[in-house]
Amino acid sequence: QVQLVESGGGLVQAGGSLTLSCATSGRTTSTYTMGWFRQAPGKEREFVTAIRYSGAYTLYADSVKGRFTLSRGNAKNTVNLQMNSVKPEDTAVYYCAADATAWRVSRLESDYDYWGQGTQVTVSS
Repeated sequence: QVQLVESGGGLVQAGGSLTLSCATSGRTTSTYTMGWFRQAPGKEREFVTAIRYSGAYTLYADSVKGRFTLSRGNAKNTVNLQMNSVKPEDTAVYYCAADATAWRVSRLESDYDYWGQGTQVTVSS
């Protein structure tokens, strides 16, 4: 079993920045596609971003393109989500996810095999 643990969530003012991290453990995940999803109260869980195992290709939702950056961490089996110019509508629980189909970079929640517990991000006006 692969375990994913998110960290870095918290309260931040609109226009500010914060970084979320996802650390993986268990079976090797170095070749997995890693993604982030988020869910706000009363809304469906939505795709945010995903990165191929090589780091050569990254996919972003239109709502975060140009503001968020997803990268492989320097530590093995970690990914970092840098959130810049955050907006109140970014407030949500953010979930890290892993897709064992390594060649695929998907927007679909059903394509991901492992999930973290989520971390709360709150953006104040």
